Amino acid sequence: MLKLKKAINLESLHQPLKTALATASAIGADGIEINGRTQLRPSEMSRTAVRHFQKTLADFNLKVASVQFPTRRGYAVTESLEQRIEATKAAMTMAYDLGCTVVVNEIGRIPEPNSPDWNTLTQALYDIGNHGHRCGAQLAARTGIEGGQSLQHLITQLPVGSLAVDFDPAGLLFHNYSVGEAMKLLAPYVANFRARDAVEDLSQGKRIEVQLGRGSVDWAQLLGLLEEKDYNGYLTVQRDAETDAVQQCVESLEYLTQLFS
Repeated sequence: MLKLKKAINLESLHQPLKTALATASAIGADGIEINGRTQLRPSEMSRTAVRHFQKTLADFNLKVASVQFPTRRGYAVTESLEQRIEATKAAMTMAYDLGCTVVVNEIGRIPEPNSPDWNTLTQALYDIGNHGHRCGAQLAARTGIEGGQSLQHLITQLPVGSLAVDFDPAGLLFHNYSVGEAMKLLAPYVANFRARDAVEDLSQGKRIEVQLGRGSVDWAQLLGLLEEKDYNGYLTVQRDAETDAVQQCVESLEYLTQLFS
């Protein structure tokens, strides 16, 4: 049976880190997603800093569900690639030290198989995957730019466990992919589920993010597919609202709770 583990993307709260931790605990989150570039930097996380942050988490009864580590470019781009790989590895090590096994990033466009860029991408992910096996944390590719088919193909061309999936249904909708079809292909590899919704705004001629349950995402279908694959990770709420940010997150967490009631 799928267990509800609710996490909150701390940046969605638009608060300083310590305040956001207190808010996340107060509104009923079980875990948090932190940004490994703007909130906690691997280079600053000494053993003492790690212990201090773990103590703070324990005080708020929270765990780290995932670490976001956005990079300016994907892993198929050769410019500064080695630095990008090493920085990602450092974020994975930090994540594990904080009790987390998932580091999320957009890996960039997936090139045509067997092209030079494809070889660059797969070699980079092979290297990152090897580090993950050693340190205990996995890189999870966020869905959106690419659909389920291309991402599934990439994962199957890598050693088992090298790359996981951060499933973002709203990201897929923004790029006109079928969310249900993507989940059918990617469910076995999902390490974090990003609870976001979107709908087509006819007046603007584009899809926009909306509150959970008010968009086009079929939540029953997605959660059912995750349950079939014995998913035991977090459902991570992310809201990009600039106003009433905390209330938006509260309503999202309440909606997830209702789905499981």
